[in-house]
Amino acid sequence: MFRQLKPEHKQCNNLSKPAVITIYLNPTLQKTLVFQSVVPNTVNRSSEYRLDASGKGINVSRVLTQLGRENIHLTQLGGCFRPLFLELCAKDKLAVKWVESYSEIRFCYTVIDKEKCQATELVEEGKPVGEGTGEKLLGVLDTLLPEYTTLVISGTAAPGFSSALIPEIVNRAKQNGLFIVLDIRGQDLLNSLPYKPDIIKPNLDEFITTFAPELHKDPFVIKDVTTSLCRKIHMLHGCHTILTRGSQNLWFSYAGGFEEFPVETIPAVNPIGSGDAFTAGLINSLLDSGLNDISVDLFRDALAAACHCGKLNSMYVKPGVIRA
Repeated sequence: MFRQLKPEHKQCNNLSKPAVITIYLNPTLQKTLVFQSVVPNTVNRSSEYRLDASGKGINVSRVLTQLGRENIHLTQLGGCFRPLFLELCAKDKLAVKWVESYSEIRFCYTVIDKEKCQATELVEEGKPVGEGTGEKLLGVLDTLLPEYTTLVISGTAAPGFSSALIPEIVNRAKQNGLFIVLDIRGQDLLNSLPYKPDIIKPNLDEFITTFAPELHKDPFVIKDVTTSLCRKIHMLHGCHTILTRGSQNLWFSYAGGFEEFPVETIPAVNPIGSGDAFTAGLINSLLDSGLNDISVDLFRDALAAACHCGKLNSMYVKPGVIRA
């Protein structure tokens, strides 16, 4: 078990270095195949396909890079596909710090049916990481934290990591005064809240499953109960909440208030990575505004920038981009 640091929090005060650490602990090689139409129970051939380094945190980093925002991605890597993963990151000009995990990188597949405007995702579960990977990752994190102003943690960690790891990352980042955005769910999110992240950004289904799973049986009261939960989270932990709802208008709670924000829907070429592009656009806009004094109007402006990035991502076959 790694040594846990005491939660002595500092205000975010290192804005002279407005750079971002992104973390995703289940790296992915994403194969995207495009078909004019997909016919079940027969051979389907594609002449348009691509392979990309992917996963939620890599997608956030790629969009931040395209926005001109300095960032670094921290992850675990192992196995024979690690050189390929790093080569693909380098092609996208991504800075990556990694620790040896002895865990083979998984593949995920997106099958796009142009005729039906459908994107089907086929996901391999991650392999367990080797013993001690979490401690190595914390060691690298400690060297990075003094040089950065913002931390984004996305998604679910690969098997083999301690359930205390992500909350401890949040703890150490908060001690170093970083602004923290969490796009996570379940126990990782619940156990991280006491360390006072600044923004949590699950989708609505993840939020309900995490905080009130019984509401799935009574959808008519979801908005009222969600409003109450968001206000309680702000009161207890001081963090703001953004709840994406697919093509529907998103909900957000800022400083205890609760509002709906309009989302423009367009026909999507490939929606994979749009939520991550949203996260990158949000962070970039908030950094441009300054992190210590964000009014609700500036927060709405950041949501507009986030929605724009999410929309741009959906226009491209490649996941996690806002331009070709």
